Amino acid sequence: MSIYFKSSSLPSFYSLCYWWMNVDFSAHRHYSMETFLHILKVIGLILLVLLSFNIIIFVHELGHFLAARWRGLHVDRFQIWFGKPIWKKTINGVQYGLGSIPAGGFVALPQMAPMESIEGDNSDRKEPLPPIKPIDKIIVAFAGPLFSFLLAVFAACIIWWIGVPDKVVKTTEVGYVAADMPAAKAGFQLGDKILKVQGTPVNGFQGNLDSVRELIIFSEGEEIEFLVERGGEEITLTSEFKAEDGSLFKRRGTRQVGVGPRYLLTVGPIKEGTPAHYSKMKEGDVIDAVNGEKIYSYGQFTDLVKKQASKLISLTVLRDGKPVELKTMALTPSNGWKQHDDAELLPMLGVGFANDPPVLVYPTPGKQLKESGMMMFTTIKKLTSTESSIGLDQLSGPVGIGRVQYQLLDSDYPINYIFYFWVIFNINLAIFNLLPFPVLDGGHITMALGEMIRKKPMNTRVLEYVQTAFVLMLLSMFVYVTIKDISHRDSKITTDTIPKEGPTFDLAPLKKAMGEQVAE
Repeated sequence: MSIYFKSSSLPSFYSLCYWWMNVDFSAHRHYSMETFLHILKVIGLILLVLLSFNIIIFVHELGHFLAARWRGLHVDRFQIWFGKPIWKKTINGVQYGLGSIPAGGFVALPQMAPMESIEGDNSDRKEPLPPIKPIDKIIVAFAGPLFSFLLAVFAACIIWWIGVPDKVVKTTEVGYVAADMPAAKAGFQLGDKILKVQGTPVNGFQGNLDSVRELIIFSEGEEIEFLVERGGEEITLTSEFKAEDGSLFKRRGTRQVGVGPRYLLTVGPIKEGTPAHYSKMKEGDVIDAVNGEKIYSYGQFTDLVKKQASKLISLTVLRDGKPVELKTMALTPSNGWKQHDDAELLPMLGVGFANDPPVLVYPTPGKQLKESGMMMFTTIKKLTSTESSIGLDQLSGPVGIGRVQYQLLDSDYPINYIFYFWVIFNINLAIFNLLPFPVLDGGHITMALGEMIRKKPMNTRVLEYVQTAFVLMLLSMFVYVTIKDISHRDSKITTDTIPKEGPTFDLAPLKKAMGEQVAE
């Protein structure tokens, strides 16, 4: 008779398998030192993902263990990782061990609840243990989420000290309206300033729970109402929404209406032999207009360029704050270059755009904890609403969470991002485990409260059936979201995502259009 806190630590092992199976080394026909170093980097990041998962779960389990020892409960085992122990030692009646499957850990507490049908009876004890008081069960069950919360507080204090890149898009001005999308049909225009979504004042375009993008995603009902400012006047626009359909192996899309934020397009380094270089564009130029049409975003810019492919276009750039008129032409790369393996081959100018340098922000621990908690509560609320488009298939499981951690560790600010991830994940873990469902910590607390009211424990056999049913339901949910995560391959790791040689162009059409003599 034992209970494990908590089988949700399996994600790290599944993530390891997933990432290893999805690293694509086929792009390099010949192994080089660079390829070898890349392989080592991928393996190292996978191990760090594994370590991060296990630290989170270990701290959660440590809370249960210390509380159990404090309240005098019998502890059969405290094991790091699952599976058959590769090392074990018994100290003061507790078997401490290291398992063979690197996935979190567990505490075996036979006095908490019966789980033989799921775990098996791993004790050779002949005499039954005495029952424990409901208050002891409550304390032990609550200690796990408490320790997860304390780890979140620790990580939040680190972020308060070292900062984290600000991912909030602060503008609320519309810079892109996709054709044939609900926003275009509702009458949105470039330059509109969004003030409210569904009656809620907006705070930025994305990155906050009350930003435009998030309010659209979490909206309810068949239509979404926007209050926008246009030409100094406030008007109301009502839009439908669009979301991609899903299937067993495809996650449904979230709600979107087809609008994007406004931002500057600052030209990055320019390579010789490109239309941009021939047209005398310079690094630091800001794209202001194409054929006289004001540019508000990259999406609008690429749409206009595609429409004018292989035609001479007039490009207005701001150089040192002053407008400069240039003539250029969008051409299809002559070497069949694609930026991504699955990208459509598009006409282009051969120019990249510089990203604004990241700005570190230092949110207080209270703000971080509040935002993480509100996100979890909002998600749970929308999951249970019949008017929302949020469903289980849009949640991330072990593989999806592992993917996120990998990307964070592979970023320019790995330490900052991973601690920020710890804040969010541990708050989610604490809240999830406090839900009043059997096998979760909240379920044990609920049953202990019922025991206090009834003055006697629940029937052991009934309790075991109920817990077994919920374990199977929980495992089914994990399998379901894992299928969605595995089939979602947008972030597949490759050793050659963007070819080093870049695109090459035949500039003859541009030169000819500019009046230069070109040999046939």
